[in-house]
Amino acid sequence: MNGKMKAIVKHHRGYGAELQMVDIPQIKEDEVLIKVKATSICGTDVHIYTWDEWSESRVNPPYVFGHEFAGEIVEVGSKVSNVAMGDQVSAETHIVCYECPQCLTGDYHICKNTKIIGVDTHGCFAEYVALPAVNVWKNPKDMPYDVASVQEPMGNAVHTVLAGDVAGKTVAVIGCGPIGIMAVGVAKAAGASQVIAVDLNEYRLDLATKMGATTVINAKENNPVDLVMELTDGNGVDVICEMSGHPIAMNQGFKMVTNGGRVSILSLPVRPVELDITNDIVFKGVTVQGITGRKMYTTWQQVSRLLKSGQVDVKPMITHHFPLEDFEKGFDLMISGQCGKVVLQP
Repeated sequence: MNGKMKAIVKHHRGYGAELQMVDIPQIKEDEVLIKVKATSICGTDVHIYTWDEWSESRVNPPYVFGHEFAGEIVEVGSKVSNVAMGDQVSAETHIVCYECPQCLTGDYHICKNTKIIGVDTHGCFAEYVALPAVNVWKNPKDMPYDVASVQEPMGNAVHTVLAGDVAGKTVAVIGCGPIGIMAVGVAKAAGASQVIAVDLNEYRLDLATKMGATTVINAKENNPVDLVMELTDGNGVDVICEMSGHPIAMNQGFKMVTNGGRVSILSLPVRPVELDITNDIVFKGVTVQGITGRKMYTTWQQVSRLLKSGQVDVKPMITHHFPLEDFEKGFDLMISGQCGKVVLQP
């Protein structure tokens, strides 16, 4: 397909982005071209938009960014056999090498040579996106496009929560951005006895309640460690899902986890965090896990089934829809924290 398309371009090494007309991408023989129907803004996109230290060291403008989306396949490469024209799809955003030691043992999500769509390659904040067919995930025809667009970040939540046993356990989700809010819903669906959501933002704590949190704690007004100990008869929680990346919050998480508990960390602190490893990890016998991406494609199957079954309903945390042209409004909301998930529609 030839011609031009609208796209949000990270146009310079600084704050902001621009809506531009760019060439529709041309596909290779192992790729597909997808007409984007809905694309959602991620925290990573906000890092790129605001041009923080991480994005300054990682991305190379000008390019089209964005990586969470749903759409319809409109062109198929000559060697593609797993999907077809008209399929409704989303995509795994990690493009992996299939050759490194991790890939050869099936751990594709921690491939040493990973490239991320919209970070290291052109992304989906556009009318069309070209991707390797192997990265494409076929969606049910009755799944709304806005819901389908948040499966990728929901996969982060699922991977974090289900990295260990949850049923009958107490779970604290620290940091209620959109992924943290989804983690609340996943923990509840997985049978957690208590799901405690911790944040500073009342708007997002309200969304966490709608997603199934049994208790919400505003860390600006209360000491989360003290309250968690009260809620757990002084034992602490079994599972910590760390989504905040804030040094104080991370330390609180390690203080409130029970002896022998699990701390799964998805957040990305922008600088080194000092922890009391002796008392809060070693002597407590705590398991600490770094979580990256989604297991390919076990997590995608879990996400799809949780949504199809209705055990997790993400609609309460999809709070705003804008046309692609109004992307600045969406980013302003994400930066202010007065939203859940923001969906853009080309």
